[in-house]
Amino acid sequence: MSERALRERREHAFASVLDGLYLACIWTAGLAIAAMSIIIPVGVFMRYVMGFGAQWPEPIAILLMVVFTFIGAAAGYRAGGHIAVTLLVERLPAPLQAVLHRVVDLLLIVVCGFVLWYGTRLCVQTMGQSIAELPWLPVGVTYAAIPLGSLATLLFVFEHLLFGPQSARAVVAFGEAS
Repeated sequence: MSERALRERREHAFASVLDGLYLACIWTAGLAIAAMSIIIPVGVFMRYVMGFGAQWPEPIAILLMVVFTFIGAAAGYRAGGHIAVTLLVERLPAPLQAVLHRVVDLLLIVVCGFVLWYGTRLCVQTMGQSIAELPWLPVGVTYAAIPLGSLATLLFVFEHLLFGPQSARAVVAFGEAS
């Protein structure tokens, strides 16, 4: 088998694994926002219609927002749906644009590495603590989306560096008009 064929096979296997990770991120973020959309009105109903405020809706909604933010951001990066200010970059010569794109990816690796490292430390250090409203749930578990989302983003950044943008992959562009 030629070296090019081996590289394409590795590339395809890596992309297939990250397609699964991307789908897991999309579903996790989607379920988190859907659950949050149900939990918040339940809390409002209980407080203002039933006359008593339940303690659990707010901390659960905050937890789900953290999940949505960090896990959803990873999927957003892979899909190319993140916010980017490109006014200056688009006015530069093509070679300089390519350099700046690499610099952005390298800075993103640094940021993801930082958040992964310190997010993991935060989870481990707070695993023995609990939330007053949810005593069965360790605080470290509530923070787990931070390092997990950073790890997923980091993998997607490496994929972007090695194989280019993935926003045109079938799993990412699902439902978009051609």
